[in-house]
Amino acid sequence: MPLRKNAKVELLKRVPLFAGCSKAELGELAASTDELALPEGRVLAREGRSGREFFVLIDGTVCVSRGGRTLTELGAGDWFGEIALVTGAPRTATVTATSPVDVLVLDERAFRRVVQEMPSIALKVMASLGQRLAADARS
Repeated sequence: MPLRKNAKVELLKRVPLFAGCSKAELGELAASTDELALPEGRVLAREGRSGREFFVLIDGTVCVSRGGRTLTELGAGDWFGEIALVTGAPRTATVTATSPVDVLVLDERAFRRVVQEMPSIALKVMASLGQRLAADARS
């Protein structure tokens, strides 16, 4: 059963990348997402390859690995792909479904359209991404 827009907004609100966004901005982002159901074993992102999507896990689990080594497991409410979405840089890790998963997907085209319609989102996303990159550099 597809999520209602309010449920999508609630999921996106928990993502630090969008933490500074207003309810209206989150609503625009939510309306631009697609829901997908994917099987166990599906690779959602492959290290070193280009990626143009951002994912929020609705249900299920994924394994995040780099160089063949497991980094972490993610579950419902977790997200990945924001760096590739915003910067166009190659994926920094491989993400594989370890169970059937339901995900919200925001692709680059939809993200750019929302940013053009609501430029205030861009500044909030850039500030959040900058904080994350700075924190990663310190660790």
